[in-house]
Amino acid sequence: MSTPANIPTVSNKRAPTRGQGAAASQPQQGLALWKQLDATAQCLQAVRGGQSATAVLEQVERSLRPGVQALLFQALRQLGRAVALRKALAPRNPPPRVDNLLCTALALAWQEEGAPYPPFTLVSQAVEAAKNNPAMRGQSGFINACLRRFLRERDALVASTDKDPVAQWNHPEWWIRRLRKDYPDHWQQILQANNAHAPMTLRVNQQHGTAQDYLKRLADEAELSGVLVGPVGIELSQPAPVSRLPGFEAGDVSVQDAAAQMAAPLLLEGLDTAAPLQILDACAAPGGKTAHLLEMAGAGSPVQVTALEMDGVRARRIGETLERLHLKAGVIVCDAAQVEDWWAQANGKAPFDAILLDAPCSASGIVRRHPDVRWLRRESDLSQLARLQERLLNALWPLLKPGGRLLYCTCSVFREEGENQVKAFLSRNNRAQLLTSPGHLMPGHSAGGDKLGQNATGDHDGFYYALLQKLAA
Repeated sequence: MSTPANIPTVSNKRAPTRGQGAAASQPQQGLALWKQLDATAQCLQAVRGGQSATAVLEQVERSLRPGVQALLFQALRQLGRAVALRKALAPRNPPPRVDNLLCTALALAWQEEGAPYPPFTLVSQAVEAAKNNPAMRGQSGFINACLRRFLRERDALVASTDKDPVAQWNHPEWWIRRLRKDYPDHWQQILQANNAHAPMTLRVNQQHGTAQDYLKRLADEAELSGVLVGPVGIELSQPAPVSRLPGFEAGDVSVQDAAAQMAAPLLLEGLDTAAPLQILDACAAPGGKTAHLLEMAGAGSPVQVTALEMDGVRARRIGETLERLHLKAGVIVCDAAQVEDWWAQANGKAPFDAILLDAPCSASGIVRRHPDVRWLRRESDLSQLARLQERLLNALWPLLKPGGRLLYCTCSVFREEGENQVKAFLSRNNRAQLLTSPGHLMPGHSAGGDKLGQNATGDHDGFYYALLQKLAA
């Protein structure tokens, strides 16, 4: 399901590219650093102007892109602090191009620990970037003066910004306020997790082998290590391009976060997959959960899955995912809430045995993977998204058989898009019963406790799950 046009575009179900996987997390060596910093500052300006990092990075010269992505993501994780420092150094707003180069350098250099290069090197190369860019050449002296002062007075300048919550937590003030209200005991842990790097987690195709066997293949064939998480998951010790993963092109394994891997087992638990079940996956792109449902059903199973996606380009991703895994599902490009436009095509207007609604949301649970999300979202987006989620729930619930199940999920930690949404739905539907569900899962190693016990899902994204069953009339 695509996000409404008046909400900044942030895909809440992104997949790694085949060339990069989840591994593009280190600055690129061998290319002039000033060129990378200049490109990073241009990308940062675009993100601050409302464009997604995914979109702006696609416009970067291919040779620079991996390094720029690594620098941009780090700058976005420290943008709150960088903006506060820039204001301390230059209270009057400089031109946007200059502002974003300064913020890029400050975000990367304000802490020596974790900096991609020594602060002195970052400063000198930022000045070099200004000198080599005609749009900033006349401001290179100003940039040099600001950044040299930063090097001289770094500790005092940083201390002067410590009381600014946006600088301290690197999230918008409204976001921090929301989390404090929703999670008074754990909001700090959530913010800290958001500023860390997410692991790369694999889902092993159980039709091709076990997770234990694939873990051994990783060690033997690719010299990669990891730990088992969940029934079919492996959390890698270090990210790696998918090209290094044994059997990736043959469909032996997929990249999918451990929290997202819960969807298919939750929906299918207790259902007879040897029976001709009709399952609907609404808002399905890029197809990871669709594929997992089919993998669990097994080869030759009479289970039929219909996958809906409003965006035609993203719908093609579902087809690509299924093709790589040698799986088949009916893929329909449509608005899932406009039932009469697709129901007959899906299964002749017969009711479904199970429905997976992975609803459009703020993507607040995947900020550590996509650090632009926090700066693109507006507080007003939440109410608009909540109305869209409500619309989808109301439209799809009548399509479910009595005794059937609907799994509502979002990759959001905000209660307005999870717990509160489901409570409101239950108050309107006396035939809906909430079954045992994970509820809100926090990013990282389950801040506040893993409701599934023993951190069995490892280091996962933030998510919400509610499993609803339709009672007989």
